[in-house]
Amino acid sequence: MRRTHRAGVLLLLPAVAVVLAILVLPVLQTLLLSVARNTTSVLQAFDFAGLANYERLFMTPRFRTAIANTLVFAGVTVPLELVFGIVLALLLNRNLPGRWLVRMAILLPWALPTALNALMWRWMFNTEFGLFNALLQGAGLIEQRINWIGGIPIAMASMMAVSVWKTSSFVALLLLAGLQAIPREVYEAAEVDGANAWSRFWTITLPLLRPAILVALLLRTMDALRAFELPFNLTDGGPLTSTETLSLYAYRVIFQYVNFNLGAAAMVVQFAIIMVVALLYIVTLRRDPYA
Repeated sequence: MRRTHRAGVLLLLPAVAVVLAILVLPVLQTLLLSVARNTTSVLQAFDFAGLANYERLFMTPRFRTAIANTLVFAGVTVPLELVFGIVLALLLNRNLPGRWLVRMAILLPWALPTALNALMWRWMFNTEFGLFNALLQGAGLIEQRINWIGGIPIAMASMMAVSVWKTSSFVALLLLAGLQAIPREVYEAAEVDGANAWSRFWTITLPLLRPAILVALLLRTMDALRAFELPFNLTDGGPLTSTETLSLYAYRVIFQYVNFNLGAAAMVVQFAIIMVVALLYIVTLRRDPYA
């Protein structure tokens, strides 16, 4: 068992290295630059954008709305993506005819760029000429056209649906790799003992799939908490600021309002939220499922 665990850790090292290079190194560079530029006191060394900027930030209703939007977006989409990902992974793990073609079709939404996905769905959500209103009206299910991305709270629900549609296949791909690493002999022994399909899933598949679930949750949660392309291209943060995420808020503060200090403070808060959520995932899911 220890050899298997060590082999799994070694296989994960390249992915961990990529995540560190993309996410951690830029943050460390920012911290080092901040310390180098602020050497007059210990407080200044760790005061990235000035404590006054953080105070001003949390006093801003729009920033608090952006935090709430981001947490709601991640809190709804990530669990749904995990559920759909597990279902898709179980289907793809079966010996079905044309399985390779099904895998390609399922991975197509994830393979398309987020901006392209957002623009495609924006046309389908269009109030006057969109596909969904045409289908619903043609079926007699609605009398008036629905403003999918122009109303509150339906705009957030629409954005969540697009995210789930796009990234559930990515979660399925990660979980499929975990499923294929589970020895077939474990299932055969359970079948001999009389365990039904649900018992095998609950007592074998889920516990042994925990490492893959942890990786999928970490990657998707970090991505959801940093959502920018989807709200920027689909709803532009509207209507009002009902779909404006932290990344979109920081972008506007920096590039539209040219307030670099306030934007940097918003990004530091975003990083802190991501770190806290990641630590909670690791502490919760790293426990031995058979302990």
